[in-house]
Amino acid sequence: MNSRIPRRQFIQTAGLGALGGAGLALSENRAEGQSPATTDQKPRLLVGCCAYSFLKYLEAGKMTMEEFILKGVELGVNALDMTTYWLKSTDTDYLLSLRHLAFKNGMPFSGAACGPDMLQADKDRRREVLEEIKAWVDRTDVLGASHLRVFAGRLPQGAAAAQGLDWTVECMKAACDYAAKKGITLGVETHSGITQKADTTLELIRRVDSPYAGITLDITHFVGDSDEDKYKQIEACIPYANQTHIRDHFDNHDPLDLDRVWQMFAKAGYKGYMSLEYQGREDVMTAAPKLVEQMKGLSRKYSSV
Repeated sequence: MNSRIPRRQFIQTAGLGALGGAGLALSENRAEGQSPATTDQKPRLLVGCCAYSFLKYLEAGKMTMEEFILKGVELGVNALDMTTYWLKSTDTDYLLSLRHLAFKNGMPFSGAACGPDMLQADKDRRREVLEEIKAWVDRTDVLGASHLRVFAGRLPQGAAAAQGLDWTVECMKAACDYAAKKGITLGVETHSGITQKADTTLELIRRVDSPYAGITLDITHFVGDSDEDKYKQIEACIPYANQTHIRDHFDNHDPLDLDRVWQMFAKAGYKGYMSLEYQGREDVMTAAPKLVEQMKGLSRKYSSV
């Protein structure tokens, strides 16, 4: 089966007017090695938690990454996403100590995260970002995780969207080639900038064209004419999601129907982590346990876990 889709055909399929079928069109036209990892449609929706949920405590020095690991154990989640901004060191010995602590507490790492933007107009800066991502791939490997979250970024003033996509593809393709050597998958987050539209994000993944490229699907950041449009964009990206970040409201503060979200992931046969990335008004120490319990209930309802 041909692994590539002609650009015009992809754009027509993945345009916002037909987003519900974009992921299906991709999966039907990619080679076996490039398609979502399994044809088994039985969902496996695991509950995770991102360190970013505890931003206020980590930034203020009121929580360490060791304490975050133990908090994950207390919450009873299946795995932790190690947002790496608050690591006290990137030395191998320190990373191995976190890996050992997590293992001794029966807590896998669902992935790690790094911050540099791949969308860079300057070629030298793109090379620098690529080296930064490679370094984080190595650190992710030391932590014992198999996934690294990366960012695309915003268009610089005066740059065309097509240019920005070209620059991002160049960087991510090379990064995936490196990550593949260690069995680590990169997930570009649907965050600010060019990935706030599902069609652009899907085009990026199509062009990178690697089994080690996917989407860190933050369900809250899409830009659309309505909340309904945003749900359609979430659904379009699910077949290429490696990791999912969960909040209970969109960026405009409209409430998000998590039951509907879980149904969409279950329908797509998603197997992976639904990781809480809390950013609400209530203190995370009281909000996270309630949301995690809600997420566990949804996972029992719509999958085998």
